[in-house]
Amino acid sequence: MSGAAAQEGPALSAADLAVDHRLSLLAQSFRFLLDITPVDADDLREDFLEGREPDPPFTYRELETDPAVVRAELDDIDPGEVEDPVLGQLLRAKHREMELQLDMLEARDTEDFLPLSVELYGGVSPSLRRQAEGLLATITRTEPGAEALDAEEFLALALEEIARYREEDPDLDMHAEIRSDVNGVMVSGDVLLIGPETKVQRTRAEALLHHEVGTHLVTQANGTHQPIKVLGVGLAGYDETQEGLAVLAEIACGGLTAFRLRQLAGRVVTVHRMVAGATFAEAHEALVADDFPSRSAWTTVMRVYRSGGMTKDAIYLRGLVELLEHLGSGGALDQLWLGKFSLRDLPLIGDLEERGLLRPARVLPRYLHDPAAHDNLARAAGTDDLSTLLEGHA
Repeated sequence: MSGAAAQEGPALSAADLAVDHRLSLLAQSFRFLLDITPVDADDLREDFLEGREPDPPFTYRELETDPAVVRAELDDIDPGEVEDPVLGQLLRAKHREMELQLDMLEARDTEDFLPLSVELYGGVSPSLRRQAEGLLATITRTEPGAEALDAEEFLALALEEIARYREEDPDLDMHAEIRSDVNGVMVSGDVLLIGPETKVQRTRAEALLHHEVGTHLVTQANGTHQPIKVLGVGLAGYDETQEGLAVLAEIACGGLTAFRLRQLAGRVVTVHRMVAGATFAEAHEALVADDFPSRSAWTTVMRVYRSGGMTKDAIYLRGLVELLEHLGSGGALDQLWLGKFSLRDLPLIGDLEERGLLRPARVLPRYLHDPAAHDNLARAAGTDDLSTLLEGHA
């Protein structure tokens, strides 16, 4: 698109952008994923694995913000007032998603949490379940033992990776830190959080950096730079495409291992078992029977059973499948770096871009500069057999 074409069309009104900005600020006022994740999972693991605690009594953070207060503020924002039809559609969906998230925070660790999670993230379709079970049956080998990095070593690599992006744009807000109340590795806003007990296989470190920094932090930085600020915090349903993109990054850099692909499949079948009524211990036992190491199985089950039942972990494989289909049908990834949004919203984002209402991406994932990454993505595009994603990889 030429620079002249990008300027065509009326700009969004100040009133429309004010609704967007208010929603964006409010979305950042509570830490949804942190607040539904146990703070003591590492402490309870050994008791469970040694048979002393078959139903772990997880502890959660005290909510910093009262959901009722946030809800009152949310009720005061009316996306129905937005005049631009495309922006209005996107903001109405975001408003509804935030209502669901607040419902889930209020229902944390109760039986009301799971149905809300299914409404927000979906469950497991029969086709997705078949794909996951097929992967577990086909890929029976596990990752060979390799040197593991501890939290401090992985933090050093993450800071180096962030520094590489800052060479392209020194003003990027990207950060990484070790945080005592985090399990594993996760992104919250513009920060990569690393739990102090985290171990990362050295062979997986590059892929994990492209997943977390090259996808989640890159799209957050690009989205925050947009005139439409909700693109930085994420439009409704963005998680599925985000996680699919992040796994695509692992494929692109040649870092998708057999263990990792089995892990994504294991998450899907665990979500299915949880929704079907399996207990925590039964879900763990089933994964161990599927040849998962006991401690790895614990992490998967903890993630799925947290707060009363979190179906989010099914979206990694589902998002990957949808993006592979998108690529296989000739779709491109270019616009997906502009911010955090769902693949289904791509036509709406395209409309905004064509009207000159969006800015170009500040930075792109570093792996896109590697010709081999494009070859890896081309081979993966449209595949019906997910096990072929491992061809040529460890």
